[in-house]
Amino acid sequence: MERFIVSRDDDFYEAFPDVAKTPSDRLVCVFAQCTHHADRSYTCAMVTTSDDRGRTWSPKRELTEPLHCEVNVGPWWNCPRVSLLGDGRLVAVCDRIAGPHEGCDASGEQSNWLWFSSDEGETWDGPHPTPVRGIVPDQLIELRHGRHAGRWILSASTVEAVTVQSYWFVQGWISDDQGKNWTGPIVFGSDPVNQLSEGTVLELPDGTLACFLRENSFDGRDCHKSISTDGGQTWDGPFRFPIMGCHRPVAGMLNDGNVLITHRMMQGGNGWVGWWTQNFMAAYTDVQSVLARRRHEAHTRLIPIDFDRSSESDVGYSGWVQFDDDEIYIVTYIMDDAPKAHIRGYSLQPDDILLTKPGAATEWVTS
Repeated sequence: MERFIVSRDDDFYEAFPDVAKTPSDRLVCVFAQCTHHADRSYTCAMVTTSDDRGRTWSPKRELTEPLHCEVNVGPWWNCPRVSLLGDGRLVAVCDRIAGPHEGCDASGEQSNWLWFSSDEGETWDGPHPTPVRGIVPDQLIELRHGRHAGRWILSASTVEAVTVQSYWFVQGWISDDQGKNWTGPIVFGSDPVNQLSEGTVLELPDGTLACFLRENSFDGRDCHKSISTDGGQTWDGPFRFPIMGCHRPVAGMLNDGNVLITHRMMQGGNGWVGWWTQNFMAAYTDVQSVLARRRHEAHTRLIPIDFDRSSESDVGYSGWVQFDDDEIYIVTYIMDDAPKAHIRGYSLQPDDILLTKPGAATEWVTS
């Protein structure tokens, strides 16, 4: 595994990155620039590009307008995402929040906005409004397989009611005309016993969808997932999945037909920064496990990607892509040896995840 600096500017807190790969193999990374994770009095979503597989990166530039506000009053930009559409355009999404409880109050704001680029991230058209309400959106997912190919799906997290018994859930909207009209909200994942948020929608080769969910009780509970067989219109679940303490999962298909899920490992207990958020991980699994309805029917390999040594550690929101020659490139944010959070990149090869005997097929051993 190799590490690279994507962006480091010690005047700002750089966090919550995502990355997309264009048809020319350019990497486009978006991330949040702010005062601090716990102080959004200044926020701006930024973009940087790489034409050498993430070894070096362009000077960062603004994707959004900068916002200055009173802490917990807003509005502020939160968590940008980026993905590639089938027509070659890039689409970025970012949530804008205002009000206490991360905008969950009735008078608060949890809006989500889109930007489009037709020149591999050089210029952007936006912001364009969406009806999506919630925070920490997923990438805009364009379905590739089956009768719903071309459908757009966009989801985010919100709270049922801001009370002692309130719980987080994930809701989404779908569009069959490239964002001109949207249907929703549709509940992707909800459970009053668990705090489910930060969903990541994965499309399997047969068109089945799985939405992996952060469990936000801060006591190290499993990742959960929901499953849809009708293009996101209805969802079964949630079901437990064997990734412990999983925060902000990002799932995708690998070239070998298996699945990678990058995530923060949050063990719970007494925190916050310095105690809760040191471990950045990836989980390797397969389609059979994604479809399993019981925890013991699914298997995962958990891979440590980085460890934040800072006494104020903060790490783990991420994005990743894979090149045609199987190299995997991951981005996350981390404090570690810097005074403020910055963006790191990681290059992995398949044998960093799994070694197999020459000429042997990968087989899972169960007992």
